Amino acid sequence: MITATDVALSYGKRVIFQDVNIKFTPGNCYGLIGANGAGKTTFLKILADDFEPDRGTVSVGKRERIAVLKQDQFAFDEVTVLDTVIMGHERLYEIGIAREALYAKSDFSEEDGIRSGELEAEFDELNGYDAESEAAVLLSGLGIRENLIHKKMKELEGGEKVRVLLAQALFGNPDILLLDEPTNNLDIQSITWLENFLDRFQNTVIIVSHDRHFLNQVCTHMADIDFGKIQIYVGNYDFWYLASQLVLQQKQNANKKAGAKAKELKEFIQRFSSNASKAKQATSRKKLLDKLTLEEMPTSSRKYPFVFFKADRPCGDIILEIKGLSKSVDGVTLFRDLDLTVNKGEKIAFVGSNSLAKTTLFQILTGELEPDSGSFRWGVTMTHSYFSKEHRAFFEKDVTLVEWLGQYTPITEGESFARGFLGKMLFSGEEALKKTGVLSGGERVRCLLARMMLSDANALVMDEPTNHLDLESITALNNGLIAFPEVILFASHDHEFVSTIANRIVEILPGGIIDRMMPFDAFLEDEEVARQRTEFS
Repeated sequence: MITATDVALSYGKRVIFQDVNIKFTPGNCYGLIGANGAGKTTFLKILADDFEPDRGTVSVGKRERIAVLKQDQFAFDEVTVLDTVIMGHERLYEIGIAREALYAKSDFSEEDGIRSGELEAEFDELNGYDAESEAAVLLSGLGIRENLIHKKMKELEGGEKVRVLLAQALFGNPDILLLDEPTNNLDIQSITWLENFLDRFQNTVIIVSHDRHFLNQVCTHMADIDFGKIQIYVGNYDFWYLASQLVLQQKQNANKKAGAKAKELKEFIQRFSSNASKAKQATSRKKLLDKLTLEEMPTSSRKYPFVFFKADRPCGDIILEIKGLSKSVDGVTLFRDLDLTVNKGEKIAFVGSNSLAKTTLFQILTGELEPDSGSFRWGVTMTHSYFSKEHRAFFEKDVTLVEWLGQYTPITEGESFARGFLGKMLFSGEEALKKTGVLSGGERVRCLLARMMLSDANALVMDEPTNHLDLESITALNNGLIAFPEVILFASHDHEFVSTIANRIVEILPGGIIDRMMPFDAFLEDEEVARQRTEFS
């Protein structure tokens, strides 16, 4: 159990949260949600004792251990994968090192024998003899191959490092588990494995995640940071959304009724305050009016951008034809002899554990890379706009947002048009004059979405567009893509995003592709797909 008492945090005059009194209890999984900048990650750091609040305290149960998903991918570069995981239980790892040092001594004394007995007892109590096998099971479940577990962390790719750090946090049955964006860089199978792991986990879990499906699957409670407070709701993300909207609507209705009643009382007082026969009633109503208060509605930190894609012309009969496309990177084949025909109205989700294969395919189709062999062609009616997973090149010049977006606005439009468009993407007023060099990851993504909307393309190619976005922006983008009537090719690890947009699923595997015209959830449950996946893996 972990308890926050009277916790408060402000940045200058901006109150992040105040008077937070929350108890997180065992057996429950709490989703910590709020807009970008609401303080989710900071609150996790406060709970982990890695950040000092302005005031208040955090307490944990006696002898309870907190495990935190580390964000620094380079902190363990000189450590093996297996040891990195076991280091998640600091005391167990220290005992293991002490045991090895003791048994390596050439002059093993009686005192050393006594000390070794003490270490062995504590090692056994902490389940140390099963540590390596437990770590291996966690790594396997998260998609880390067995041949990697004795390699140093610096030999792994970025996505693999993230998975190892997640295994580190899960290792050793911690009493309190703090996870910040645990599904990042996980494929669908690994996310499903993590969902099942957390479903069986009996202790306290607190999660920050922008994956709505994941929150729905694992959370028993939602901790909502908004209005300068943290409010606990029982239920998963969908229950929270309905409950929070209901509470907000009730407050608005109560204010509306109170406002109407106040207006009625004021009119009566004005009409009859000078009338002797009605003076007593007017005085009585004035007392009622004095007691009647409108509840002040605080400003929510949640804001939804306006995301709407339109095409300057509908797609023709030929959309995209891919024939025999092959590509290898550093001697590793990403795909071979790939054949694919894209048809009108198709919204194709490209899935699979190899994110590099999907990114490389998109780069080829948008002209950024050349294939090793094979060909592709877009139809003559087609124009495409590409959202790249790596987009630093778009922000190399340190200019204002108005100037940046001005590069992509119609030549007939001026600064006021760019400002208006930026306002739709939550850059209103002085925000539109921010320099691109200080933008957060989520702000950059909103800028790139604005650029795509201005392209009027009839084919959208998007590689992990929900990365860095808050739940409100993901929801807006989700709805915008559902409404888009033309063609979309996209990759995303967000289950709900894929399941609500895609009408065709293409899974890229080492031995071929699985191509199905079906909803995503049906694709995941299809036995023939599972058989073919085994064949192509």
